[in-house]
Amino acid sequence: MKTESQVIFDRNVVEFVTVAAEFCGFLERAESMKRSHFVDTTLKILPLLYLKASLIPECEMINDDEPETFVTEEVYEILRMNIASVLAEKDDYLEVFLPDMPYSDTPLKKCISEDLADIYQDIKNFIFVFQLGLNETMNDALVTCKENFSIFWGQRLVNTLRALHNLKYNPDIEEEEEGEHDEHEGCDCHDHHHHNHDDE
Repeated sequence: MKTESQVIFDRNVVEFVTVAAEFCGFLERAESMKRSHFVDTTLKILPLLYLKASLIPECEMINDDEPETFVTEEVYEILRMNIASVLAEKDDYLEVFLPDMPYSDTPLKKCISEDLADIYQDIKNFIFVFQLGLNETMNDALVTCKENFSIFWGQRLVNTLRALHNLKYNPDIEEEEEGEHDEHEGCDCHDHHHHNHDDE
């Protein structure tokens, strides 16, 4: 295994940071996008993000403290609402791969905007610390992001990828594409808060 100080300069880490920063920047600009462009681009960047995250080398925490976080409830909610307004009535999807599913008779309704905001939260927190340029905290932020990928946002990513794929390749999207975003204010699932990994 590499020493901690070297892991953050590993080529796979550098590539993950690049894609992660691009993903965050893209979502931050989502508000002004057409739905078709947003869906197309998200379908291209999510698999790349998954691939790069899966290639992060083994790494271990140096400090006892959790890395600093950047994404507040307000930042999270604004981003989620912006994405929901772009996707409009197409934000909702039925999810069958959830921990609660064995106890439910019907699929559970989820929102693409909430999934993307959840992924954004972990990745933006990582990027925020990484850009401060302090080796030890960069290392620990990487460890946290890698762990969260395996237990939380990696699954969110593949769930929402399925929903977005259906949205792009489902034929009924085209007749509704023109000029419909403004009539809808996004998904019904406003009763959520951003996640806490302990209750996953």
